[in-house]
Order: sequence, then C-alpha cells, then structure tokens
Amino acid sequence: MYKNVLQSIDNIAIWPVISFVIFFLFFICLLWWVFTTDKKFIDKMKGLPIDHTSEEKDLNITQL
Repeated sequence: MYKNVLQSIDNIAIWPVISFVIFFLFFICLLWWVFTTDKKFIDKMKGLPIDHTSEEKDLNITQL
C-alpha cells in the first residue's frame, strides 16, 4: 500500500536529497559551533549538573 502511495507522488526522488542537505548543513553548523565556542563557556556548562555553589549564591539556599 505504501509503495503505491509513494509512487503516486510527483518528484519523490528530491525528498531524500533535501533531507540529506538539511542534515549535512546542521552537522556542519554544529561542528563550527563546537570549534568556535569559548572554552570557558564549555567548562561552565560541563560543571553545571554538579556545581551547586552557584545555585546557593543565587538563591540563598542553606544546607540543612
């Protein structure tokens, strides 16, 4: 059934090319961002899940 539906669509061959181009552009942009971003920002983001000192300073939270 799906084969008949896909065959009835005009210019169906262009959609795989479009999806590949979108993926390739996204991948290239991501690589560019990784190599050009500031290393201090990456270190800050890397420590966020386990760094509770900044939360305590911002929210004035004291440990019980």
